[in-house]
Amino acid sequence: MLKSSDYKAYSKFIENLAKKLTRFYYSKLNKSFKVSNKLKGSGYDPVTSADKAFEKFIRKEIKKKFPNHQIMGEEFGFKNSKSEYTWVIDPIDGTRSFVIGNPTWSNLISLNYKGNPLLGLANFPILKKYYLNTSFNSAYVSENGKKRRIKVNRRATFSNMKLSAAFHGSLTLNQQKKIPQILKRMQFPCSDALSYSHYAEGKLDVVIQCGNKIWDIHALIPIIRAAGGIVTTWKNDNPIKAGNIICSANKSLHNKILKILKPVSK
Repeated sequence: MLKSSDYKAYSKFIENLAKKLTRFYYSKLNKSFKVSNKLKGSGYDPVTSADKAFEKFIRKEIKKKFPNHQIMGEEFGFKNSKSEYTWVIDPIDGTRSFVIGNPTWSNLISLNYKGNPLLGLANFPILKKYYLNTSFNSAYVSENGKKRRIKVNRRATFSNMKLSAAFHGSLTLNQQKKIPQILKRMQFPCSDALSYSHYAEGKLDVVIQCGNKIWDIHALIPIIRAAGGIVTTWKNDNPIKAGNIICSANKSLHNKILKILKPVSK
């Protein structure tokens, strides 16, 4: 665990970084960009020149302040050191959204200590807001310069829940037929990290996603937990392993959804 003074110093750095990233986007990246496909013919996984520029910028900022820390980023891999601290970066989470001009993409950054995500940032430059936690049990959203504390909607029940889900091509149609209760309840759009963020502030009650990589989920884990939420894999394992992720607003809802997902949990 971090001391509260450490939490304070790191969360201050993260908050400043959110503001710098939004400024950086509007001064340098809010223009045409190049797109290439990382999968070369066997599917579609886009990367843009902006993804790379963002990651270089984030790495430079971390290196300036914490030169000995390890860094793992989606585009430029792992910078190894002896440090127990690792920064995990997704420079643009929701690159597909970015490519077509949807404003729901974000910069995701987590600070891990001995492999556990302790502090997270989800920064949405176009929406001019960011989510972060400043300690183990306090999470905030900052919007239009105003910061307010966020909490999940603990009163949610299965009959009145707002559920958002995306399978990202990971479940076949036959598998989806095994979870009709989920399909029927998928009434709210799933928009990358914004869905997790909306869940942390109580606007959604359950978020289900397939195929998350560690940089897709690590930044959101500490924010969700600090907002009082529950986050695991579909097999109820530690979400730091990434993969298929479920977040629920309370324990009974979580257990109910896990049970429904059992036929397709892998």
